Amino acid sequence: MNENNKILENSQGPLVSVNLVVYNGEKYIRQCLDSVLRQTYRDFELNILDNNSSDNTVALIEAFLDERGFLKKDFLSQNFLNQDSLNPSTKNDLVFSPPQSIDISIYQYGVKKGEGNLVKLVKRGKNLGTWPGQEELLKYSHGKYIVALSVDVILDENFVAEAVKVFEQDEKIGAVQGKIYKLNLSQLETKNWKLEANTIDTCGFRIFRSRRIVNIGHGEIDQGQYDKEDSCFFNQIFAVEGAVPVLRRKTLEDCRLKSQDDKIIDPDFFWYGDDLDIGWRMRLFGWKEVLAPEVIAWHDRQTTKSLAGGSWREFIKIRKRIPMFKRRLDWRNTTLAIIKNDFAVNFLRDLPFIFWRQLRLWLYFILFEPSMILEIFNIAKLLPKMLKRRSEIMKRAKVSAGEIRKWFG
Repeated sequence: MNENNKILENSQGPLVSVNLVVYNGEKYIRQCLDSVLRQTYRDFELNILDNNSSDNTVALIEAFLDERGFLKKDFLSQNFLNQDSLNPSTKNDLVFSPPQSIDISIYQYGVKKGEGNLVKLVKRGKNLGTWPGQEELLKYSHGKYIVALSVDVILDENFVAEAVKVFEQDEKIGAVQGKIYKLNLSQLETKNWKLEANTIDTCGFRIFRSRRIVNIGHGEIDQGQYDKEDSCFFNQIFAVEGAVPVLRRKTLEDCRLKSQDDKIIDPDFFWYGDDLDIGWRMRLFGWKEVLAPEVIAWHDRQTTKSLAGGSWREFIKIRKRIPMFKRRLDWRNTTLAIIKNDFAVNFLRDLPFIFWRQLRLWLYFILFEPSMILEIFNIAKLLPKMLKRRSEIMKRAKVSAGEIRKWFG
């Protein structure tokens, strides 16, 4: 019996896979991993994908695990990922006979005496992107639920336990959004760091008729305003945000698209907008996405450093902090997500709102960010693919345009 099977058989609750994708995360990695190992819910595995970091991330991960008493093994030589232990949906994946251009080094960390949680570190010779990296880690995951963790996130010790409670109440809940607070890196610089539950970073995505997407509660002082269940939606939100969503594995598998090379995550996104795309698709396929205020974490998001006031001056101030290539990806991928997932009748109904917002955005882009024009050509190149994927999504949609329309505030 291999070590992984032993852990599964000894589990008292459903197994949870905490999947961390990291690229150059040396500033956060020790505290992030520490928050995972401190979880009160013990039936979890930790899977880490390093996206070809150029800093000391990998060395810090290995040193941290060594300090915690984990034993390092070459698990390929131990036949850990043999054909019997693979998930059926990934059994024939090319990762196990990779092309020469991809360098994959995989390690297994087993706890002394075979007790405790299993940690797997996967090192890729290229940067896959955040959400494609999460899909890569599904090949090594056996959990019923998946915590899609970012390195700049610190988990509350009850994060996993509270998330499992929510999922177990309703099998149609596909994703759980925690209440995520603002994190300052300076808070982690002292050995005895303590985080405050004060300023909200996000409680999930809200979408407007203009198709503007915002983080619920972003920059607000937490006064319990998102703790009460909504009388209509019972704490449901339009979509979970990508810093640390918790996802039902069955839901993720349901969102695979044949027109997308049988992938869950759109391979043409790479970074930004993936969370909106997959969250919108979950809604269309009939899955619930809920806010669970007791599921708590902290996230170091650049745009949370000053509170968003909603003015154009604040908009410009925030955008200047973000590298240009990220701004371009954000607009392009949000647009592609709308093309793929928006019902035509809803889009036409809200066209005046959409046009007015895009007009103002493009006046700004032409004046201050003219390179954004290049993304129009990129979208044009990708349009045939997106329309093919849209066709498959619409054929598989289980909810009506009216049910989706109620989310457009």
